[in-house]
Amino acid sequence: MSNIFISCNNNDKSITLVQRTIKMNIEIERKFLVKNNEFKKMCYDKKHITQGYLNSNKKRVVRVRIIDDLAFLTIKGVSDASGTTRFEWEKEIDLKDAKELIILCENGIIEKNRFYHKLGNHIIEIDEFLGKNKGLVIAEIELKNKNETFLKPNYLGIEVTNDKKYYNSSLCLNPFKNWTKKTSN
Repeated sequence: MSNIFISCNNNDKSITLVQRTIKMNIEIERKFLVKNNEFKKMCYDKKHITQGYLNSNKKRVVRVRIIDDLAFLTIKGVSDASGTTRFEWEKEIDLKDAKELIILCENGIIEKNRFYHKLGNHIIEIDEFLGKNKGLVIAEIELKNKNETFLKPNYLGIEVTNDKKYYNSSLCLNPFKNWTKKTSN
């Protein structure tokens, strides 16, 4: 998709048209709780992720994410009724800028290790949360369409795709440790 930006210079009354291509996608993914650590033996890579939210309202979230030495700014829209599909825009940004933006984020920075497991035509991303969300492990699989089938490894537990409390933006506000306190009393 292309957008046209208009830049006006008041000094010489000139107008400049700049055309930029912006990557806009529809994200289709399903989420599952992970039952055990069996996935660690099957993974080909592991990355550390730090992320925070500049905006986490119901209509959109604006996320800053640092994955090892790379950084990204992401905007996600509202999910459909099934929770599987939503608009996503992402752009790589300078690591220094991302570290400065993290300071501006809302309370509740997410820390996690992400493991990557290739299974058939898909890559399953397994997030092992740290800090206030320690003990929570969620697997995500991105799909090309809502009805696409995929192989389900034994470590996948119940599906939580449509449960908003498992969204990272929700985990910032109500971390997993708060849930476990409530259930242990």
